Amino acid sequence: MKITEEMVDYVSALSRLKLPPEEKTRMTGELEQIIGYMDILNQLDTTDIEPMSHTFPVKNVLREDVVEPSFPREALLSNAPAPDGESYLVPKTVE
Repeated sequence: MKITEEMVDYVSALSRLKLPPEEKTRMTGELEQIIGYMDILNQLDTTDIEPMSHTFPVKNVLREDVVEPSFPREALLSNAPAPDGESYLVPKTVE
């Protein structure tokens, strides 16, 4: 696929980048190489290959949940500028 500078402008606008003219020329060539490599990958026969979400086995490395008592509500609300006894009171931000 032939990449044009207009395509580079479009992609750079999507990624919120401002490229100088010499960078646009370099990016055009680099994007053409990337698309060319993707064309090679699209030619591979993957009919018997099982899809996977990661290239290595992923396991949960988090600790088990342990139920613990929480802080008293009064202690949590002690630094609030305007508590109502149950929660923080904040100014209305949306009409």
